Amino acid sequence: MRHRRRDGRGPERSGRRRHRQLPRLQPRHQGGAGGADPPWRHDPGTAGHRLRRARRIRRAGARRREGGGGRTGGVVVGPLLQVNGVSLFERRVGAGPLVVVLHGGPGAHHDYLLPQYDRLAAGRELLYYDQRGGGRSPVPHGTPVGWREHVADLEAIRVQLELQRVTLCGYSWGGLLALLYYLEHPERVERLALISPASPTAAYRRAFEEEFARRMAAPEVVAEREALRASGLRERDPDNYRKRAFELSVAGYFRDFRDARGLTPFRVTARTQDLVWASLGEYDLRPRLRETASRIPHPPSQVLHGTFDPIPIAGSREVAEILGAGFVELPVGHCPHVEATEEFVRALDGFLPRA
Repeated sequence: MRHRRRDGRGPERSGRRRHRQLPRLQPRHQGGAGGADPPWRHDPGTAGHRLRRARRIRRAGARRREGGGGRTGGVVVGPLLQVNGVSLFERRVGAGPLVVVLHGGPGAHHDYLLPQYDRLAAGRELLYYDQRGGGRSPVPHGTPVGWREHVADLEAIRVQLELQRVTLCGYSWGGLLALLYYLEHPERVERLALISPASPTAAYRRAFEEEFARRMAAPEVVAEREALRASGLRERDPDNYRKRAFELSVAGYFRDFRDARGLTPFRVTARTQDLVWASLGEYDLRPRLRETASRIPHPPSQVLHGTFDPIPIAGSREVAEILGAGFVELPVGHCPHVEATEEFVRALDGFLPRA
């Protein structure tokens, strides 16, 4: 996985704003509609801005703690999880055996998994949290945000929850994070559900970047971007323009790019994304997975991957084989919760623990 921006520039500079979307699971391309920076790439600004934002979120968390957290329609939001010196936004829904849901990115937030993932809350409790350095869990500039810190945060959450073992449901980068956690704490994993997981090797990731770039350059996607730029929608209806620009910026993830309309818009914090991938380097998880799986009984696992996902399905097949996992292949791209919601729910509902 490459660790520089799609535009080829180096690490972000304080005070400059950029926007990006899913993982640096994202390759480089020429920006969103009209050639502008992708609307999902976000640099939260100067260090002072980040600190002020973090303080506002902590104050909101404190207010929720005074009231025991906020509950709306069976959904509990807050208080903030305090782990390893950072504050992590959490959201819970449902009742029953606990499943920790790991969103993609890195540097994103859990919102874009909704509302579809909440369908899995029947008979179980889902715990979402925004990972450090993304979404509602900002961190001051200079705070470490590499893969080891993400794994340590997840372990600290398990300890706080007083769980002997934890069931993990990871999407995209979250699937890779679940595997990294398993490699560091194999005895602490109850079950593993990996949905459209990020590639287990840097080589597969590069193949993903090439495929994603090819899709974004497809004539129909280019034509849609040009039509949007010429439409005048940006001036007439800025909100609708931003929504449409977002959809086109993630078109390469879908079997049919028009299905992007069903994906909840979100942003990825550029600094976090770049630093996480940089921390992984020229990685290959397969040797350690084989060694760990041969040494310690591996947990029940299931891997779900789309036939038309730009992330090579071969990597997920290898992971499933190593773990002795069930493998579900759906005729979709990278977002099965959007592209085939009912099949997605059936595949996971039968695997995840329930009351």
